[in-house]
Amino acid sequence: MPAGLAPAWRQHVLVGLLVLGFVALGLRAFELQVRDRDFLLAEGERRHVRTLLEPGGRGAVRDRHGAPLALSAPVESIWVVPSALLAEPAYIAPLANLLEMQRGELQAELEKRRGRQFYYLKRQLPPSEARRILDLDAPGVFSQREYRRYYPAGEVTAQLVGLCNIDGVGQEGLERGFDSLLAGSPGQRLVIQDRLGRVVDDLDEFRASRPGQDVDLSIDLRLQHYAYGELKAAVSAHNAKGGVILVADVQTGEILALATQPGFNPNNRNSLGENRAAWRNRAALDQFEPGSTVKPLMLAAALQNNIIDASEQVDTGNGWIKIGRLQVRDYRGYGQIGLTELLAKSSNVGAVKVGMLMGADRLFDAYRAFGFGYSTASGFPGEVAGQLTSPYEWGDVGTATASYGYGMSVTALQLAQAYMVLAADGVRRTLSLVKGGSQFEDERIISAEVAAQVREMLTAVVQPGGTGTRAAVPGYRVAGKTGTVRKAEGGGYAEDRHQSLFVGMLPADQPRLLSLVVIDEPRSGVYYGGLVAAPVFSRVASSAARLLQIAPAEGDHSIARVAVGDSHS
Repeated sequence: MPAGLAPAWRQHVLVGLLVLGFVALGLRAFELQVRDRDFLLAEGERRHVRTLLEPGGRGAVRDRHGAPLALSAPVESIWVVPSALLAEPAYIAPLANLLEMQRGELQAELEKRRGRQFYYLKRQLPPSEARRILDLDAPGVFSQREYRRYYPAGEVTAQLVGLCNIDGVGQEGLERGFDSLLAGSPGQRLVIQDRLGRVVDDLDEFRASRPGQDVDLSIDLRLQHYAYGELKAAVSAHNAKGGVILVADVQTGEILALATQPGFNPNNRNSLGENRAAWRNRAALDQFEPGSTVKPLMLAAALQNNIIDASEQVDTGNGWIKIGRLQVRDYRGYGQIGLTELLAKSSNVGAVKVGMLMGADRLFDAYRAFGFGYSTASGFPGEVAGQLTSPYEWGDVGTATASYGYGMSVTALQLAQAYMVLAADGVRRTLSLVKGGSQFEDERIISAEVAAQVREMLTAVVQPGGTGTRAAVPGYRVAGKTGTVRKAEGGGYAEDRHQSLFVGMLPADQPRLLSLVVIDEPRSGVYYGGLVAAPVFSRVASSAARLLQIAPAEGDHSIARVAVGDSHS
């Protein structure tokens, strides 16, 4: 073999290896381009194609006249790809300064999340602040459009309207109850991003966002402001634990004002977690024994069932009666009294005597008919049903205590709706928080004649000699009832913890307004409903009557004389 020439077999081996290499490359190319094509495309898209959500604005909550109670405003949230920013450490200090953080604090947060492709640095900034951050042109730092919820009325409507979390989802109150209506539908935008998270191309796929629906409440913000202010002042003046006030339109069942104490500011997110108990809407969620406020309902049922007659006298003796182990007392002995005086003096003994004539079954049925034992369907989320045990568990003692409002529990909404039967000429009209009233039909519970009779009896409560003289509204005849309830404690009743109540309506002849006031645990020395709750009713009802232009009674029916009679119950 000539010198310098490789053996022929080596040439064949080399050519063979080259051929095998090309064959292998061809097979690999076929595998990648044909067999694994879909998988590789999907993996590529997973790393670079992103679906960006475009949030839809949340619907507004307004009062009956269009005044805003909850609105959503556009804001910007700053997010980062941590590894991209860590690769350029010179930007960390100026960015931390704009975020009001220490450089070391921001550095530590980024290091902990180095492997993530998305991390919020700060949520819901005003657009001007977000622009200053973006003007740094720091690598991997971007903004995202969001909406922040604002509550123009602040604490005045806080427990009623409720609040959303930072992501715009209703958490409390009507924000939660109407969340499915208020929530907008987000849009989608398909984009290609580079490794730093920057959008380099928009793809054709796009779905527009849709804003949520607006909700118009029955609330009149002008009256709500006044009612809230009066309630807050009363709770403060009496060093009380809390309170509730409700004002409703008798003709439609619409709630015009509903406020509770203590309050909170839903716009101050930094302090929301400090007092979560204040988030509760006590009108729908807190239960209490109604006490003497059930006496008009019990008498209405007795009249309706022909158990007694409107002119009948009840012998209350020297002011006490014993039923089994239970001894019931009045403030003083009243002897023979009519039904009007029974209510005006709030006689427990008289109520027990009528209640025992009614019997457990009929008394239970009457309270159920007035709405006790189930929620009012007002539209407030989580509204509780109260407690009304079976009459088979009552016995004589249970029947007696039920006659003057113990041994059961109600909410402020339930009690107000029960009195709506008296105000609305005997029909049960569902309370509503939505403008236009409830969709439920009215249901007759008692006759219009009986309702009118009981309303007339209730005017005596507010006149001189009654327990509720301080509920009088100059220029109007008021019908109402006081209540002073000892709170349950350790299997019995506390001596120094009470709830003060007043429920009333005006004008008494043809009521247009119904209002309820509850002051929980007044601790300033006085606690009777006629002294604590009744004056709040008077001031709020007077303002509401002027606001709604309810004509005063003809002649001199002001009942403006305040003569403090028996101030019990």
